[in-house]
Amino acid sequence: MQFGIFSVGDLTADPTTGRTPTEQERIKATVAIAKKAEEVGLDVFATGEHHNEPFISSNPTATLAYIGAQTSTLQLSTATTLITTTDPVLIAEDYAKVQHLVDGRLDLMMGRGNTGPVYPWFGKDIRQGIPLAVENYALLRRLWREHTVDWEGRFRSPLQGYTSTPRPLDDVPPFVWHGSIRSPEIAEQAAYYGDGFFHNHIFWPPSHTARMVALYRQRFEHYGHGSADQAIVGLGGQVFMRKRSQDAVAEFRPYFDNAPVYGHGPSLEDFTSQTPLTVGSPQQVIERTLGFREYAGDYQRQLFLIDHAGLPLKTVLEQLDLLGEEVVPVLRREFEALRPAHVPSDPPLHPAVLAQRAAAQQDEEAVA
Repeated sequence: MQFGIFSVGDLTADPTTGRTPTEQERIKATVAIAKKAEEVGLDVFATGEHHNEPFISSNPTATLAYIGAQTSTLQLSTATTLITTTDPVLIAEDYAKVQHLVDGRLDLMMGRGNTGPVYPWFGKDIRQGIPLAVENYALLRRLWREHTVDWEGRFRSPLQGYTSTPRPLDDVPPFVWHGSIRSPEIAEQAAYYGDGFFHNHIFWPPSHTARMVALYRQRFEHYGHGSADQAIVGLGGQVFMRKRSQDAVAEFRPYFDNAPVYGHGPSLEDFTSQTPLTVGSPQQVIERTLGFREYAGDYQRQLFLIDHAGLPLKTVLEQLDLLGEEVVPVLRREFEALRPAHVPSDPPLHPAVLAQRAAAQQDEEAVA
C-alpha cells in the first residue's frame, strides 16, 4: 500500500502571525515538502492544479519535473489534472515528457475542478463538465495508446493523422486515477476503463465515501476487470498531529477557524466528528485511518493533506516527521496484515506493468 501527501497549493495568511508567504516562498516550500516526504520514507507526492488566486499550483508539470530531478524514489502524481479545461493533446504531450524525465515515476488523477470561473477562462462551459471529462479522457487514452489518431468530437477541433510526442515511456501510459468527491458518473468512468478511483474524502462523511467507492467497485467488476475487492482505490485525508492531542487541537484551531475552505463554518469538533479530519496524537491518526478500511475496503493509496490553511513550513515538516516515524510504519504493517492475498497491495504503476509484460513474454517463450 502506498502512503503519501497531496497539496492544493493554497497561498494563505498564517492566522497566528498575519503573514502571507510570497508566491516564490510557497512554490519553493512545496518542493521542500516533497523532498522531505521522500526523506521520511513516504511513497507519493501529489500536487493539485488551480489557475486562480489564492493558489500557486498552476502548471503542475513544471513542479513535478523539478521535484523529480531532486528525488529518486518518490512517486509523483497530480491531485487533480483538469481534464475538462485542459486540451487532452497538451496533457498527452506534457505528462509523457515528465514521465520520461522522472524514469516512469508518474501517475495522474483526472478531475473536473470545482472553481466555476476557470471554465470560461479556458473557453469551456461548466454546464458541460461531465461530457467534457468523458470525451476528453477518451481522446487522451487513444493518444497514449495509438501511434496515429484520427478523431472528431464535440469540444475541440478534429485530429487527422496526429501522433502525440513523446510517446509514453516504454509504451506504458501513466496510470490514471479518476478523482471525484460527489459525481457517480466519474466513478462509472473509472470502472469502465479499469482505472483507479480516488475519493478525496476530506469534506464528506464516511457514509458518502462508502457509497461512492462501492459504486466504483461494483461497476469495476461489472466491466470484467476483476472482482469488486480488486478494484484500485485511493483515499484522501486530513491530519494535524502533536505528541499530545490537546496540543494538536490548541495549535491547529486558529488555522481551522480561518481556513479559506471551511473557516468560519462548523466548529473543529463538529468537523472532526463528521468527516475524516483527524487532529490529535499519532495514535489517534493511526486508529482513524485504519477505520477507513471498514467502509472503503482494502485499498491501495492513502494521501494526507498537511500543508494548507497557512501552516508554516516548519510545522508541515514536523508533521512529515511524525508521519514517517510514527504513523506510516504502523499503517503499512496493519493494512497489509488484513489484506487478502488476491487483492492488489499497490496500483499498477510503470515498474509493475513492465514486470508483468516481461513475465508474460517469458511464459510465451517457455510454451514455444
